[in-house]
Amino acid sequence: MLSRVAPWLASRRDGAGAAAGLTLRILTGADTGALLELARQDAVANVFILSHLETAGTASPTAGGASIFGVFDGGTLLGACWAGANLVPVQLDPELAGLVAAAAHRSGRRYASIFGPVETVRALHAALEQLGHDAQEIRGNQPLLTITGPPLLEPNPALGFGHLADFDRILPACAAMFEEEVGYSPYLGGREYYSRRVKGLIRAGHSLVHLGPNREVVFKAELGAVTPEVTQVQGVWMDPAFRGLGLSAGYMAAVVVLAQTLAPVTSLYVNDFNTRARASYERVGFRQVGTFATVLF
Repeated sequence: MLSRVAPWLASRRDGAGAAAGLTLRILTGADTGALLELARQDAVANVFILSHLETAGTASPTAGGASIFGVFDGGTLLGACWAGANLVPVQLDPELAGLVAAAAHRSGRRYASIFGPVETVRALHAALEQLGHDAQEIRGNQPLLTITGPPLLEPNPALGFGHLADFDRILPACAAMFEEEVGYSPYLGGREYYSRRVKGLIRAGHSLVHLGPNREVVFKAELGAVTPEVTQVQGVWMDPAFRGLGLSAGYMAAVVVLAQTLAPVTSLYVNDFNTRARASYERVGFRQVGTFATVLF
């Protein structure tokens, strides 16, 4: 879709260089079908919003204040963008990013990040930067990987789904992963929100963990977004005491096996500079299908 939209937009430029005839508004329940149709054009790249719709059942704003911006030409939804704690574009052509960035700025919300397809993320960041939103870090090349079918090597049978009885062990491991990944504690805004998020993943059967002989977390990962077609793996972490022993590929193979009990396609995106993780994923059988980027504010 994105490659088709850009030439169409160019033909509709007004004298000031803006796309003529386009409108932006917050989506409502009546737009759910159109948003689903849009997102299903790329079920892997859009697994975040498809997972939200699978759970919520509607494109309406959430009780927590998150909403979805939609860009329309008449009654046709051209692109969208989740606007909650993060900005997540949905089939949003980079040419439309300025409209979304302006609306996000007017909302007065603070966004922790933008993540999604690289060209659109870059365009959103550039537009927001002009409006005074300075990034703390830009991860501009994150290969988007998928695997279908069995992994290429033997899965570690010790990995299983997490249980609420082990929440007090799983939560510190999740917090340690978060701090390693983004550089600050997930508890900065209060412990309760992050704890609810982790507990919700465990309840949903989306927490994958191996507890060692002393009930310590040796390895863990989460399925951060789940649809009947695709799961997206997030939060991959191993206890530092077990790193460098060649264990990660076996654990990731086990992640694939467990994730495929929920959906046939397993996906994730990884920083390009994380060469060790990328090598492990390749050994398991993941292959690149696109490129994401993340901007952290």
